[in-house]
Amino acid sequence: MHRRPLGSGRRLAFIAALVLVVGCVLPWYQKGGDGGLTPLVYRAFDGSGVLAFLAGLATLALVALPYAAGDRPTGADRGLAFWVLAVAAVIGVALWIPNTLASPAGLLPDRAFGFWISAVGSLMLVRAAYEITLEPPRR
Repeated sequence: MHRRPLGSGRRLAFIAALVLVVGCVLPWYQKGGDGGLTPLVYRAFDGSGVLAFLAGLATLALVALPYAAGDRPTGADRGLAFWVLAVAAVIGVALWIPNTLASPAGLLPDRAFGFWISAVGSLMLVRAAYEITLEPPRR
């Protein structure tokens, strides 16, 4: 059976989803830890970041869908589906910021590198959705 090659947009979506999922398991916020105390570490699963994690997993599934469905094209493998997942990832990352306004120092890149990696992954996913929208429809 002949498999269609991945387009550049779907390849970027795959990489962005991997970056997003990896960023979600790393620390998103760290408070305390000064003077030998144990710091409080929060991850994506402690708040709205779980939405970004689920969007990353769904993007991985959506990229794999044409290969699982066989030779016939599927209706879900369109630019709109990737846009919905990209917007969900951006919302999941952006809604994390109001939770940190009391102590914004915990969101610095040296303490919350998972948040920043996920932010980059969500922006990559937006770019991938844009590129997939520009692709001609698959037949």
